Amino acid sequence: MRIASLVPHATELLFALGLGDQVVAVTHECDHPPEAARLPRLTADVLPKASSAAEIDRAVRERTLAGGAIYELNERALRDCKPDLLVTQALCPVCAVSYEQVSTVARRLPHPPQVIALDPKTLGETIGDIETVAAATGRRDAGAELVRATADRIDAVRLAVRGARRRRVLAIEWLDPVFTAGHWTPQMIELAGGIDVLGLPGEPSQQPAWEELAIHRPEVVILMPCGYDAQRALQEGEAHADRIRKLGAERVVAVNASAYFSRPGPRLIDGLELLAHILHPDLAPSTQAELIELEL
Repeated sequence: MRIASLVPHATELLFALGLGDQVVAVTHECDHPPEAARLPRLTADVLPKASSAAEIDRAVRERTLAGGAIYELNERALRDCKPDLLVTQALCPVCAVSYEQVSTVARRLPHPPQVIALDPKTLGETIGDIETVAAATGRRDAGAELVRATADRIDAVRLAVRGARRRRVLAIEWLDPVFTAGHWTPQMIELAGGIDVLGLPGEPSQQPAWEELAIHRPEVVILMPCGYDAQRALQEGEAHADRIRKLGAERVVAVNASAYFSRPGPRLIDGLELLAHILHPDLAPSTQAELIELEL
C-alpha cells in the first residue's frame, strides 16, 4: 500500500504502526520520526513570514476570514506519488490542509485514493484513531498492541498520582493574543493529577483576556504555544514576563508543544508523563521530554 500523510500526527501514527516503509509522501511540517523528514513533501505554508506570535495570529485571521487557505497542496506531487490511501484531518483549518481541499483534489486523481480524516477532540478519540488507521492499513494486530501500550502508560500515570493533592493548572496555548489549551489537554492535566482552571475537555481553546487569568489562581502555568518547541515557548514566556508574573503562580514551565501537546498522535502519552512529572515530581519519574523552568 502507498500512503500519503497530510498531517504530522498521522505521519507519527503511521510510523508507530510499523508502516513507515509504505509512507510515500508527507507534509512540510512532518519532522518525526527523523526518517519522515526525508520523504517528498506535499504541502507548503503560504502565510507571509512572521516573526512574532501577534503577526502570525493576525495573518491567520486575515486569510481565513477572507476564505483563503494557509497551506498549499501540491497536486502534481500528490499525483506523482500515486497513493492508495490519503490520511488527513478535519479538526483544525489552521493545523493542516483542509479536508474539503484534500477531498476535491483526491477525486481529480487518475486513481482516486481512499481518504481517511482524523478528527480527535479528546484523548480517547486519539486512541480511537489508532484503531481506525490500523484497520484501513491491515495492521490490526499492531494497532491493538499500540492501544494496549498506550493504556498501560496512562494507567501508570493515574496510579502514580493517585491520592496526591491536585495542583491548579493554567495551560496557555498561545500568548499574543492569549489562548488557553482545549480539546485533549484538560483531560491530560486531570490524569496527571491537576485541575485545569479554564480548559474544558473536548472543547476548543478559549480566548480570555490576560486580566481574567489571575482570577482563577493557578499554581502552575504551563506554556505550550501551538507548534513551538520548548526553547521558542521560553522566548514567548520571557516576552510576556510581566503579564505572567501577575498570575501569581508558584511555577511557570515551558514545554515542547509541537512534540507532546499540539499534535494528537502517539507522543501525547509522553506529554501526559511530562505533565505528571511537572505537577508531582516526587511521584512521577522524570522523562526524556524537555521542559524549561522560567525564572520570573
